[in-house]
Amino acid sequence: MPAQAIAPASVTTPTADDVAAARPRPTPMRWLATLALVLFAAQIVVFLVRNPRFEWPVMLKYLFAETVLKGLGMTVALTILAMVIGAVIGTLAALLLMSDWRPGRWAAWTYLWAFRGTPLLIQLVFWYNLAYLMPTLSIGLPFMAPFVEWDANTIITPFLAALLGLGLAEGAYMTEIVRAGLLSVDPRQHDAAKAIGMTPVQSFFRIVLPQAMRFIIPPTGNQVISMAKATALVSVIAMNDLLHSVQLIYNRTYQIVPLLLVAVFWYLVLITLLYALQSRLEHHYSRGHRRTPASSVDSAPV
Repeated sequence: MPAQAIAPASVTTPTADDVAAARPRPTPMRWLATLALVLFAAQIVVFLVRNPRFEWPVMLKYLFAETVLKGLGMTVALTILAMVIGAVIGTLAALLLMSDWRPGRWAAWTYLWAFRGTPLLIQLVFWYNLAYLMPTLSIGLPFMAPFVEWDANTIITPFLAALLGLGLAEGAYMTEIVRAGLLSVDPRQHDAAKAIGMTPVQSFFRIVLPQAMRFIIPPTGNQVISMAKATALVSVIAMNDLLHSVQLIYNRTYQIVPLLLVAVFWYLVLITLLYALQSRLEHHYSRGHRRTPASSVDSAPV
């Protein structure tokens, strides 16, 4: 008998009745729960459509207003800049916490203790009123005349105060995220990098950080989404973000609910885009770590 006619005994042909694709049989309780969810969703839709107090025409009127779009742009800018500042500070603080330099570890721990232990709203108000504590900002040596100095009221604008408050607070949370990601990498990766002649900086950026990103990206994505919503707090320091822009309008027109719906709409759009970006990044950095479905393994050519 020719060798080609003999099929390996271990190879099985996938059938239509695959156990891996089996689904639970519908039960009366599942049908009742589904019906209850459909009725609940229908009730919400009727409430939103038929309630005239939502004033949907007013909401659509101001949806693309110039003031609202400028506020949306400021919200996006604050989110991006604050996350960049937080990521840089968080990475540096995480490296200090993991180092054997004791003063550096104490400084990083003090930073975490201060900025994670106080509410973000208080931090924003504090930075906005920094000129009260320091009328002038200067650079120089202690007990000597400063080399250069500036008027604090000119330097500390609402935008800079918002950026300092959001960025420094975010850096404290990013520190623990980055540290957890770096600790997830096998320490033997450092030894392997040294063995092939890499410097510590090369080892960190080429070996350790790419592997740690798989664990850093998911919680960082959640922090970006939280940051986009936390930017609404800067309205208390007269920063013209999305919420403050709609507040300016409804303080003039007294149409509070439809203007708040405008802000809700744009926040949902922004968060949806951030969710999609997070999903793409997770997919990119999880390459090589995803499980292969059993059906594709069984059907692979032998």
